[in-house]
Amino acid sequence: MVLLYAIVAAAILVYVPFGAVALGRVQAGYDMAAPRALFDKLPPYAQRATWAHQNSFESFTIFSAAALMAYVTQQSGGWVNLAAIAYVAARLFYSIFYIQNIPLGRSLMFGIGSASIATLFLLSLMSLNA
Repeated sequence: MVLLYAIVAAAILVYVPFGAVALGRVQAGYDMAAPRALFDKLPPYAQRATWAHQNSFESFTIFSAAALMAYVTQQSGGWVNLAAIAYVAARLFYSIFYIQNIPLGRSLMFGIGSASIATLFLLSLMSLNA
C-alpha cells in the first residue's frame, strides 16, 4: 500500500510549487488573455516555482511507472517502502529548495529522487529474474 499512497502523494506534490506561481502572477498583474506571456514579468521566485512545477510533472511520470512496476511485481518491504517514501520527501524538498534558490539542496533532492526511482526499477527487474 505504501507504493500506491506514494503515487498519490507525488501527484499532489506536482501542484505544490503552483501556489508560489499563483502568488507571483497576482503580484505581476495576471492577464488571462495571455497567461504565458506573463512569465518574464514574474518575480524570480515565481519563475523558479514554474520550473519546479514543470520538472515535477516530468519526474512524476517516471516515478509512477517505477512504483506501478514494483506494485505489479509484488515488491514490498524495507527497500521498496524506503525508496517510495524517500522519493516523496525528496520531491517536497526539491520544490522548496528550488523556489528558495538553494541549488545544492535542489540538486541533492533531485539525486535522491532519481536514486529512489532507479531502486524501484531495479528491485522490480531483479524479482523477474529470481
